[in-house]
Amino acid sequence: MTKEFEDIKQLASQLHERIEALEKKFSQEKPTSAPIPNALRMVLIGPPGAGKGTQAPNLKEKYCACHLATGDMLRAQVAQKTELGVAAKKIMDQGGLVSDEIMVGMIKNELENNAECKSGFILDGFPRTIPQAEKLDEMLKERETPLKNAIELKIDDELLISRITGRLVHPASGRSYHKIFNPPKKEMTDDLTGEPLIQRSDDNEAALKKRLVTYHAQTAPVVDYYKKTGIWQGIDASEPPQKVWKSILQCFGEK
Repeated sequence: MTKEFEDIKQLASQLHERIEALEKKFSQEKPTSAPIPNALRMVLIGPPGAGKGTQAPNLKEKYCACHLATGDMLRAQVAQKTELGVAAKKIMDQGGLVSDEIMVGMIKNELENNAECKSGFILDGFPRTIPQAEKLDEMLKERETPLKNAIELKIDDELLISRITGRLVHPASGRSYHKIFNPPKKEMTDDLTGEPLIQRSDDNEAALKKRLVTYHAQTAPVVDYYKKTGIWQGIDASEPPQKVWKSILQCFGEK
């Protein structure tokens, strides 16, 4: 009986030591939510057809970051019937514009719950106004994940109009092609999935001119905002996609 008691005491002592060792180990580990120092945290700015849909997937693949195209994100939240999605749908059904608070909330939700975002993020389509930029900065500062780059794809309107009418899009991913400048390997077919490509109904000259007037009115002040913060860099988007890609990499110190 005495030997059995001693054995139990020894086992209890070993368990206690093991628990102390594990507690010490976990107390020294950094939380998984801690920001990754070299993670990509950027805004991609550019008019419709400038090449955001071509370059954002390249950035996503190279840096293992999530691509947050706000239009796609909004549709996904509505489809999933999240709290933010339900609120947004109610506003849109009444013909209103989704508030900046809801949009920033959706971005925050993605950053906190989308596993891809742990390695960084590319924001595409937001912010479009200075108040949106300010609310975004405030939210990111609270999370200790401030923006590091605001890259603008710059291109002349007339060249853009000649480009846009040949644009082809893969709806599921947002990947963009062009009939002349960046054609898919197989006509009207996505290179990666083999699924059909489409031409958007608003990719015509009349619709594009209206969108460009709105874009310039809204976005010029946002560009100035990021110039003042020191994170803005401009890229000549009239160049071929591969040259634009090399210019973007140079913004991150790569050759």
